[in-house]
Amino acid sequence: MLYFFSGIPIGYTAAYKTKKMNKRVSKSEFKKKVIEGARLSLVQFKREWNGASQIVESIYNDVAKSYKSTVSFYSVDVEKEQGLDSEYGVMEIPTILFFKNGKLVDHLVGLTPKNVLIEKIENALSGAPN
Repeated sequence: MLYFFSGIPIGYTAAYKTKKMNKRVSKSEFKKKVIEGARLSLVQFKREWNGASQIVESIYNDVAKSYKSTVSFYSVDVEKEQGLDSEYGVMEIPTILFFKNGKLVDHLVGLTPKNVLIEKIENALSGAPN
């Protein structure tokens, strides 16, 4: 039996695959790619096996297609890149952090609807307070 969240099967990625628009970033690359990056950067902290992470990743990849020319999308598997999550105060998975001009400007925690993610990106791009 499959369970669904926002039309996406939970824990069954073979049936719902999207092309990944985000890039994995390692602990050693994080500063150069994310902190020193010229564009708004979003980083999804996740666990590959986690159902909520899989759902958010599908939404994240979908939104990344629309913003690929203005926003950089990255992902960090917290089990492979240990310590990066605690360095940035990530306490729950999935979490998306928004970095602009080297600073953390916003975040999202848990299952996030697509419209909320888009609103947060638009606010970060425009410089509006969150």
